[in-house]
Amino acid sequence: MDEYPFLIGGEWRIGAIDPLEICFPYTGEPFAKVHQGVEQDCRDAISCAAGSVRVARTLPSGERSRILSELADLVKSNTPEFVKILTLEGGKTRQVAEQEVARACITLRISAEEAKRINGEFLPLDWTPDTEGRFGITRRVSLGPALAIIPFNYPLNLACHKIGPAIASGTPLVLKPASVTPVSSLMLGRLALKAGLPPDMLSVVPCSAAKAEAMVRDPRIALLTFTGSPEVGWHLKEIAGRKKVLLELGGNAAVIVHSDAQLPYAVSRIVSGGFTNAGQVCISVQRVYIEQSIYRSAVAMILDRIAALKTGDPRDADTDVGPLISTESAIRAETLVQEAVKEGATLLYGGTRKGALFSPSVLAATTPTMQVNCEEIFAPVITLHQYTRFEEALSEVNMSKFGLQMGVFTNHFPFILQAFDEAEVGGVIVNDIPTFRVDQMPYGGIKASGTGKEGPRYTIREMTEEKLLVINPKGGLP
Repeated sequence: MDEYPFLIGGEWRIGAIDPLEICFPYTGEPFAKVHQGVEQDCRDAISCAAGSVRVARTLPSGERSRILSELADLVKSNTPEFVKILTLEGGKTRQVAEQEVARACITLRISAEEAKRINGEFLPLDWTPDTEGRFGITRRVSLGPALAIIPFNYPLNLACHKIGPAIASGTPLVLKPASVTPVSSLMLGRLALKAGLPPDMLSVVPCSAAKAEAMVRDPRIALLTFTGSPEVGWHLKEIAGRKKVLLELGGNAAVIVHSDAQLPYAVSRIVSGGFTNAGQVCISVQRVYIEQSIYRSAVAMILDRIAALKTGDPRDADTDVGPLISTESAIRAETLVQEAVKEGATLLYGGTRKGALFSPSVLAATTPTMQVNCEEIFAPVITLHQYTRFEEALSEVNMSKFGLQMGVFTNHFPFILQAFDEAEVGGVIVNDIPTFRVDQMPYGGIKASGTGKEGPRYTIREMTEEKLLVINPKGGLP
């Protein structure tokens, strides 16, 4: 069994407590041991970050870009190892793991480009006679040390969404990976050092929730960027003090399919969005609203496509749906589905569990107050609804405490504009699913889904602040 130390400012440490076993979700068997940071390790990580602020801020943009490009090359060259680790620690199918590694490379390359585009402004200030000759210049500078906490579902690419903008903006970073999927982050930290990143600019510290909370409270941290569950995210915001907080949280994403949609395409995308990564995506398709005249046809097509999916061992090349991250997560999904059926919902497909595997499941005749609709399932479960008027569907989409992204399949432009104007979400995706995301776009939600935006360009803006220089050229001269 491989054993992994953790990274504190260029130093690989063996923890003072027993290492944590990392288990393959499909079988539950341990395949690695990862050492955990204790309180002193966490303090040391923050000290390294705080001590490297000047070095990080003065690192030339060209060097930041070079480091990120080199890191992207190193991740790409280590694709087979990353794919293996993502499968073993997260239960990803081979295809999804390969896609995540490819996206991680893209995220780093985008960050490398954005490192050279952190621009300021020239401001004419001579608007009145007494300010004649004066002008201003602005530039963006790093807020200071950042703490990043990431979830288990995309541990490599989401780490790159923190590390990439941090390097690009000259921000020292402490990265706390999810306890069940830390290995890919530790590999990434090793490659970042190999790419030439100044050692004190990055620490990767697996640790307990209590130790992570202590780092959140530390006043030396200027920015907290958290991706994960709403319950944990909003709690961390409450204890973070005066530091800036970015939250990318959960959702119960909805999609509307109107009668003018290209139905075969919409169905194929809905099935992809609902069951990729076993539904463990914060913008996974969960609620599907279908116009009444096409409802029966759409349901039949959805069920046919789901029946063709293979559920099983994620190491097999032809597996479409692998396990959830744990047996407990699968039991939760099973419980929510059974609860909905007891409350009057109709189970059209699935609903069975074997260990951490939960079969792709489809529910109809649900109500908005059922937990399968109002909570985030984070499992391969979708609910189907029919509507007669577009306004009715949009109103039901908004009956949610979440607001991350939604999809709308229609070519009727007034409906598109109505959704854009009225949908209470951070992003409206037209003729595609809410699960659509490319890594350069602004990404983030409203309501319980969080605050702030990701995507390298937008994260860089969140990690920096505008600084003003005002110049009076005459300085009292006649």
